[in-house]
Amino acid sequence: MSARGRSYRYVGPVELETAVRPGGGGCRISSAADFDSWIAERSAGELAEPFTFVVGMDGALRLAPRRSEHVVCAGGDMVLSAGEISFMREADRWAVGEVSNQSTGYCPDVTSWSAVARALDDVELGRPSGFTHEVVFRRCPGCQEHNIVREDDFVCVFCCSALPAAWNLDRTA
Repeated sequence: MSARGRSYRYVGPVELETAVRPGGGGCRISSAADFDSWIAERSAGELAEPFTFVVGMDGALRLAPRRSEHVVCAGGDMVLSAGEISFMREADRWAVGEVSNQSTGYCPDVTSWSAVARALDDVELGRPSGFTHEVVFRRCPGCQEHNIVREDDFVCVFCCSALPAAWNLDRTA
Protein backbone atom coordinates (compact mmCIF):
# COMPACT_ATOMS: atom_id res chain seq x y z
CA MET A 1 0.00 0.00 0.00
CA SER A 2 1.36 3.44 -0.94
CA ALA A 3 0.93 6.67 1.01
CA ARG A 4 -1.89 7.49 -1.44
CA GLY A 5 -3.70 4.15 -0.95
CA ARG A 6 -3.58 0.58 -2.16
CA SER A 7 -1.88 0.07 -5.49
CA TYR A 8 -3.08 -2.33 -8.15
CA ARG A 9 -0.97 -4.27 -10.61
CA TYR A 10 -2.35 -5.50 -13.90
CA VAL A 11 -4.07 -8.88 -13.41
CA GLY A 12 -5.80 -9.20 -16.80
CA PRO A 13 -4.91 -11.26 -19.87
CA VAL A 14 -1.18 -11.31 -20.63
CA GLU A 15 -1.79 -10.82 -24.36
CA LEU A 16 -3.24 -7.34 -23.73
CA GLU A 17 0.04 -6.21 -22.16
CA THR A 18 1.69 -6.54 -25.57
CA ALA A 19 -0.16 -3.38 -26.67
CA VAL A 20 1.76 -1.30 -24.09
CA ARG A 21 4.33 0.92 -25.80
CA PRO A 22 7.27 2.67 -24.10
CA GLY A 23 6.33 6.28 -23.41
CA GLY A 24 2.73 5.53 -24.38
CA GLY A 25 -0.34 5.53 -22.27
CA GLY A 26 -3.22 7.81 -21.55
CA CYS A 27 -3.03 11.58 -21.52
CA ARG A 28 -1.72 12.74 -18.12
CA ILE A 29 -4.06 15.32 -16.60
CA SER A 30 -2.53 16.99 -13.54
CA SER A 31 -4.10 20.46 -13.61
CA ALA A 32 -7.26 22.28 -14.62
CA ALA A 33 -5.35 23.71 -17.61
CA ASP A 34 -4.35 20.18 -18.70
CA PHE A 35 -7.99 19.08 -18.55
CA ASP A 36 -9.23 22.17 -20.39
CA SER A 37 -6.74 21.54 -23.22
CA TRP A 38 -7.58 17.85 -23.39
CA ILE A 39 -11.38 18.27 -23.35
CA ALA A 40 -11.23 21.04 -26.00
CA GLU A 41 -9.78 18.48 -28.44
CA ARG A 42 -12.63 15.97 -27.94
CA SER A 43 -15.39 15.66 -30.50
CA ALA A 44 -19.09 15.56 -29.61
CA GLY A 45 -19.05 11.86 -30.53
CA GLU A 46 -16.20 11.16 -28.10
CA LEU A 47 -17.94 13.08 -25.33
CA ALA A 48 -21.11 11.04 -25.84
CA GLU A 49 -19.51 7.94 -24.27
CA PRO A 50 -17.27 7.30 -21.28
CA PHE A 51 -13.48 7.38 -21.37
CA THR A 52 -10.99 4.89 -19.97
CA PHE A 53 -9.15 6.30 -16.96
CA VAL A 54 -6.46 5.32 -14.51
CA VAL A 55 -5.00 7.13 -11.53
CA GLY A 56 -1.26 6.59 -11.72
CA MET A 57 1.05 5.98 -8.80
CA ASP A 58 1.85 9.70 -8.91
CA GLY A 59 -1.83 10.43 -8.16
CA ALA A 60 -2.45 11.96 -11.59
CA LEU A 61 -5.48 11.18 -13.72
CA ARG A 62 -4.77 9.61 -17.13
CA LEU A 63 -7.46 9.51 -19.82
CA ALA A 64 -7.82 7.51 -23.04
CA PRO A 65 -10.63 6.63 -25.46
CA ARG A 66 -13.18 4.19 -24.04
CA ARG A 67 -12.11 1.19 -26.04
CA SER A 68 -8.52 1.56 -24.82
CA GLU A 69 -7.20 -1.07 -22.46
CA HIS A 70 -6.51 0.17 -18.95
CA VAL A 71 -3.05 -1.39 -18.97
CA VAL A 72 -2.23 0.64 -22.10
CA CYS A 73 -3.65 3.83 -20.54
CA ALA A 74 -1.38 3.19 -17.52
CA GLY A 75 1.65 2.48 -19.69
CA GLY A 76 1.83 -0.97 -18.08
CA ASP A 77 2.43 0.53 -14.64
CA MET A 78 0.67 -0.10 -11.34
CA VAL A 79 -2.26 2.22 -10.56
CA LEU A 80 -4.19 3.59 -7.60
CA SER A 81 -7.50 3.11 -9.45
CA ALA A 82 -8.92 2.43 -12.91
CA GLY A 83 -12.31 2.47 -14.58
CA GLU A 84 -14.58 4.43 -16.89
CA ILE A 85 -15.53 8.10 -16.62
CA SER A 86 -17.80 10.54 -18.45
CA PHE A 87 -17.94 14.31 -18.35
CA MET A 88 -20.73 16.87 -18.64
CA ARG A 89 -21.07 20.63 -18.59
CA GLU A 90 -22.39 21.88 -15.26
CA ALA A 91 -23.18 25.60 -15.29
CA ASP A 92 -19.96 27.16 -16.60
CA ARG A 93 -17.54 24.29 -15.92
CA TRP A 94 -16.88 20.63 -16.62
CA ALA A 95 -17.85 17.98 -14.09
CA VAL A 96 -17.84 14.21 -13.87
CA GLY A 97 -21.16 12.75 -15.02
CA GLU A 98 -20.51 9.11 -14.18
CA VAL A 99 -17.49 7.21 -12.91
CA SER A 100 -16.93 3.53 -12.14
CA ASN A 101 -14.12 1.23 -11.11
CA GLN A 102 -14.98 -1.06 -14.04
CA SER A 103 -11.58 -2.37 -15.13
CA THR A 104 -11.22 -6.10 -15.61
CA GLY A 105 -7.49 -5.57 -16.16
CA TYR A 106 -6.76 -4.04 -12.75
CA CYS A 107 -9.94 -5.04 -10.87
CA PRO A 108 -9.61 -2.21 -8.34
CA ASP A 109 -11.52 -2.36 -5.10
CA VAL A 110 -14.32 0.14 -4.47
CA THR A 111 -12.07 1.64 -1.78
CA SER A 112 -9.93 3.08 -4.61
CA TRP A 113 -12.47 5.93 -4.83
CA SER A 114 -10.35 8.11 -2.53
CA ALA A 115 -7.52 8.14 -5.12
CA VAL A 116 -10.01 9.06 -7.87
CA ALA A 117 -11.52 11.83 -5.74
CA ARG A 118 -8.07 13.34 -5.03
CA ALA A 119 -7.12 13.21 -8.73
CA LEU A 120 -10.38 14.90 -9.76
CA ASP A 121 -10.03 17.52 -7.04
CA ASP A 122 -6.48 18.23 -8.23
CA VAL A 123 -7.86 19.19 -11.66
CA GLU A 124 -10.77 21.11 -10.12
CA LEU A 125 -13.52 18.98 -11.64
CA GLY A 126 -16.94 18.75 -10.02
CA ARG A 127 -17.51 15.15 -8.99
CA PRO A 128 -19.92 12.80 -7.23
CA SER A 129 -19.25 11.66 -3.66
CA GLY A 130 -18.31 8.15 -4.80
CA PHE A 131 -18.36 5.81 -7.77
CA THR A 132 -21.69 6.14 -9.55
CA HIS A 133 -21.38 2.45 -10.45
CA GLU A 134 -19.37 0.24 -8.09
CA VAL A 135 -17.98 -3.06 -9.33
CA VAL A 136 -16.95 -5.67 -6.74
CA PHE A 137 -14.16 -7.97 -7.96
CA ARG A 138 -12.99 -11.18 -6.29
CA ARG A 139 -10.69 -14.07 -7.25
CA CYS A 140 -12.09 -17.50 -6.49
CA PRO A 141 -9.86 -19.37 -4.03
CA GLY A 142 -11.04 -22.64 -5.59
CA CYS A 143 -10.63 -22.23 -9.35
CA GLN A 144 -8.64 -18.93 -9.32
CA GLU A 145 -11.03 -17.26 -11.81
CA HIS A 146 -11.81 -13.55 -11.54
CA ASN A 147 -15.43 -12.80 -10.66
CA ILE A 148 -17.68 -9.76 -10.62
CA VAL A 149 -19.90 -10.02 -7.55
CA ARG A 150 -23.50 -9.15 -8.33
CA GLU A 151 -26.25 -8.41 -5.82
CA ASP A 152 -23.93 -9.29 -2.88
CA ASP A 153 -23.87 -12.94 -4.03
CA PHE A 154 -20.29 -13.93 -3.11
CA VAL A 155 -20.33 -17.21 -5.05
CA CYS A 156 -18.02 -18.05 -7.94
CA VAL A 157 -19.91 -18.17 -11.24
CA PHE A 158 -17.42 -20.74 -12.56
CA CYS A 159 -17.26 -23.36 -9.79
CA CYS A 160 -19.83 -22.25 -7.15
CA SER A 161 -17.19 -21.85 -4.41
CA ALA A 162 -17.65 -19.14 -1.80
CA LEU A 163 -15.83 -15.90 -2.59
CA PRO A 164 -14.01 -13.98 0.14
CA ALA A 165 -15.48 -10.82 1.60
CA ALA A 166 -12.18 -8.93 1.19
CA TRP A 167 -10.58 -7.89 -2.11
CA ASN A 168 -8.05 -10.56 -3.20
CA LEU A 169 -7.26 -10.18 -6.91
CA ASP A 170 -3.52 -9.58 -6.64
CA ARG A 171 -1.85 -12.73 -5.38
CA THR A 172 1.27 -10.78 -4.42
CA ALA A 173 -0.57 -8.08 -2.45
